[in-house]
Amino acid sequence: MSTTITDPTEAAEELKARIERAERVVFFGGAGVSTASGIPDFRSVDGLYHQKFAYPPETMLSHDFYETHTAEFFEFYRTKMIALGAKPNQAHLKLAELERSGKLTAVVTQNIDGLHQAAGSKNVLELHGSVHRNVCQHCGHVYSAEWIIAREHEDGNGVPVCPECGGPIKPDVVLYGESLDNDVVNEALHQIALADMLIVGGTSLVVYPAAGLIDYFRSSGDLVVVNRDATPADSRASLVIQADIAKAFDF
Repeated sequence: MSTTITDPTEAAEELKARIERAERVVFFGGAGVSTASGIPDFRSVDGLYHQKFAYPPETMLSHDFYETHTAEFFEFYRTKMIALGAKPNQAHLKLAELERSGKLTAVVTQNIDGLHQAAGSKNVLELHGSVHRNVCQHCGHVYSAEWIIAREHEDGNGVPVCPECGGPIKPDVVLYGESLDNDVVNEALHQIALADMLIVGGTSLVVYPAAGLIDYFRSSGDLVVVNRDATPADSRASLVIQADIAKAFDF
């Protein structure tokens, strides 16, 4: 039977104690990890899915839309997906600290913002890619998010092209209609299977196939869910924390 904690201070104390008892901790996170850094998620009341756009966000973030409405894709990508001013919050910083201490072995993230690396985490498995890598589809040259932002008015339509070869640029982000990177998925599965504690944080666990990765965590391990709202994994978790994730990691 799981224990549910809603008080942030109590949650931080209990989470700290459980991490201290564990030997190999893996963190599996989603958009809710970065909301305290000012990056909106998708499904909450203030999320992107509840904002009004010319097309639904899931349409604008699809491979087909990138191919057929490239200028509109990059306008949405620049304004809603790249957040260069965002800074790591306490959850990012604590996870990096736990990795440095040898307690945390991997961060598996659905986020594309790069905040885990900015906080100092090294072994970050980005299931959905990163806005900080934008790749020429012809020559493979990689460009930064800053470079993409600077090309906003290039050729009058905001569509960036590779200065090396003139090829099209595509963000190294998994769009709707695309598959996850097999190497990243396999390493994430490997890390989750070896862990004796899995912390699932800031994710509703409704986006597949990423959400299915937690099924590879050993049934005898300590499964902790840290999310503001209920998730499908709550019933099998040993601890459920329904509190602000940055405050839960404030220890």
